[in-house]
Amino acid sequence: MSAKYRPTIGIECHVQLRTKTKLFSGAGNDARTAKPNTLINHIDFGLPGALPVFNREAMHLAIRAALALGVEPQLFSTFDRKHYFYPDLPMGYQITQYDQPVILGGKVEYILNGELKTVAITRAHLEADAGKSSHPSAKAYSLVDLNRAGTPLLEIVSEPQMHSAAEARAYAKELYLLMCYAGVTDGDLYHGNMRFDVNVSLSENDQLGVRSETKNLNSFRAVEKAVAYEIKRQSDLLDRGQSVVQETRGWNEAKQKTLSQRSKENADDYRYMPDPDLPPLEIDPAFIKKVRSEMPNLPSFWRNELSSLGLSLSQSEILLEAGIDFTNANYMDLLLDFKHSGLNTKMLVNWLVNVDIPLVRTDSSLINANRRELYKEVIGLVEAGKLSSTNTKELIAAALKSSEAAKDLANYASRAGLLQQSDSSELEAIIQEVLASNEAAVKDVAAGQDKAIGFLIGQVMAKTSGRANPEVARQIVKRLIKQD
Repeated sequence: MSAKYRPTIGIECHVQLRTKTKLFSGAGNDARTAKPNTLINHIDFGLPGALPVFNREAMHLAIRAALALGVEPQLFSTFDRKHYFYPDLPMGYQITQYDQPVILGGKVEYILNGELKTVAITRAHLEADAGKSSHPSAKAYSLVDLNRAGTPLLEIVSEPQMHSAAEARAYAKELYLLMCYAGVTDGDLYHGNMRFDVNVSLSENDQLGVRSETKNLNSFRAVEKAVAYEIKRQSDLLDRGQSVVQETRGWNEAKQKTLSQRSKENADDYRYMPDPDLPPLEIDPAFIKKVRSEMPNLPSFWRNELSSLGLSLSQSEILLEAGIDFTNANYMDLLLDFKHSGLNTKMLVNWLVNVDIPLVRTDSSLINANRRELYKEVIGLVEAGKLSSTNTKELIAAALKSSEAAKDLANYASRAGLLQQSDSSELEAIIQEVLASNEAAVKDVAAGQDKAIGFLIGQVMAKTSGRANPEVARQIVKRLIKQD
């Protein structure tokens, strides 16, 4: 890629709102496990005479989104019709907000390489999703599933203020965290609860170049890779004296490249017009005040809390993401509870990041364990010197997987041979045997070669099948050799 071009990136993100029903019909809104064309009714089909009825909960969630973006929602907004023909859009138009959207302005802030970045939000508008077309390989037909037709979306449009693939990824991830923690969306990226359209252009000056739009990216990695590919593709074109064409492109995950789909339309191609079936939306300021009072804690709050615990940035981000994926585990509330109770939060974080969260990622049924009592008891055993680091992790894993193990943790640990041997008199007899069998190492320790102590402790651990408390054993070894 030539360094003479400056890339500029803007992102449009379609956020699926977590309502029970669709934006304008009573059909169910969760199509993840539904059979094709089962979550539809006369409104979704666009049957003659079918009139849309606005879902009030969608406005509630749009207000939450506005507040999460740091801006007041518009008190007055309207719906428009965006006309285009496609098999998965039976009405022949999409109901959206064009002239007067519910959100104007806002921002997303994030840290990248230690630097605070701010991306302004141009607008965010409510709209009904289209259905889904699929094209079976080597078949002469396509299939249409209308389960998503009418799904409530909030399309969040950024200003073109990003200039690298890494920035685009960081922005997409932070927007995801904001919308999930605000309770706006379920955030299931695999099933398209948030989809990113990235616009990329190159220029040799401050003017924006001709842009491409790569649509329907559903992972942060795909956002980064698609932007990086487009920067290189467009740079190569310009270096060869060719022009970049304004077009819509798709991302091919297998080939790790973007592919041309169609020429990019302009606003006048859609023949926008006010929707005659839907009156303007007017929000009562008292309703906004009520929503504000119910807002959950956002990522910035949790980052401050996690930072106060002395966590690394990577640990904080792992916990933030896990707080979305496994909300029933209540990781964040658990941390605050331990902090305010004076319990060892650093120890807890280590277990959550290295044991708990990886386990739950492989078996989501484990999220319902009573973590507060479990970890409180584990900390007690560790601080009493009864558990090694390795055995602690093994015990936590067993307790998360088995309610029987969690019910009587100390007895389970004893039966499973996980408790450390800390009884001085019992350990001393074992250590004396070890010293008698390793006279050379004993002489080395007596001569001041402390490294030899490690060898002797290793022999003690082997003789006790790893159950000896290494620190207690070390103290006994030093005392016995000094006496000798």
